Amino acid sequence: MRPASPLIGPGPRFSFNQVFSAVLWGSALIVLLALGGLILLMGHGGWQAFVTFGPGFLVSAVWNPVTNQYGALAPLLGTVLSTLIAVCIAVPMAFGTAFWLTAIAPRRLAGGLSTAVQLLAAVPSIIFGMWGFFLIVPFMARVIQPFLNHHFDHVPVLKALLCGPPFGSGLMTTGLVLAVMIAPFITAVMCDVFEAVPPMLKESAYGLGATRWEVMRYVVAPWSRSGMIGAVVLGMGRALGETMAVTFVIGNVTAIGWSLFVPRTTVASLIALQFPESPAGSLRLSSLMALGFILMALSCLSLILARYLRRQRA
Repeated sequence: MRPASPLIGPGPRFSFNQVFSAVLWGSALIVLLALGGLILLMGHGGWQAFVTFGPGFLVSAVWNPVTNQYGALAPLLGTVLSTLIAVCIAVPMAFGTAFWLTAIAPRRLAGGLSTAVQLLAAVPSIIFGMWGFFLIVPFMARVIQPFLNHHFDHVPVLKALLCGPPFGSGLMTTGLVLAVMIAPFITAVMCDVFEAVPPMLKESAYGLGATRWEVMRYVVAPWSRSGMIGAVVLGMGRALGETMAVTFVIGNVTAIGWSLFVPRTTVASLIALQFPESPAGSLRLSSLMALGFILMALSCLSLILARYLRRQRA
């Protein structure tokens, strides 16, 4: 009888599962450390501004580097309003496109157009900014704003919202450009979510006499609600942090007002324009870092809201 091999014994043995678990834990820890490092960096950099201006930093609309007076209200309002305009335009457009691609269009045509949508999502943001600057801004200045000024100049509420000097740049122009940017992302995710619905559910509804819209409304949309919310949040996150495309078309004026057609600014565009000109350790640089910290807080709030909506509608 051959003796047992000395390499085999009751001692500890190599386990691939343990290594795999350690790699996963390490990856998750790296992500958490990176997120924590970003929060600490932005919070520490903006601490001087928070201490100097206090809570008034959030409600002040003044941004004057000459007098060292800085407030976050103007860029925050520009960021929130332009994002809301973009989402309100992009979501119906993306939903209709995804509905048509998954339920109405022929399979061959839908495959080619789905690839085109994905390619559109891969276009760099600066290309959208150039497109908006050379096409959308002149169109708004020469056609849309003169039309609105002519027809709504005497309507009290609409005059404040829709009228203004025909510059072409402003929140509405920014919202349109952002909507075109984020619509392919939302469309691609919605298409994947709609196609993941079990065919048996849709076939059962068709067998009961439901139309395509009724199947989408009562079967597909409730089943894929969580994925649709995730798609909207994904597009909203990109719109909140978009920089170059917004810088091209928003006008970059740190002011507040009712009109959607006058030049404004956002947090990202303001940081991009003034960060290179801010000396290290200055109050201006600290204010820009504080704006970055607030922008991260807005992104976190959007994710929290998305999770809340998913739980409420589950």
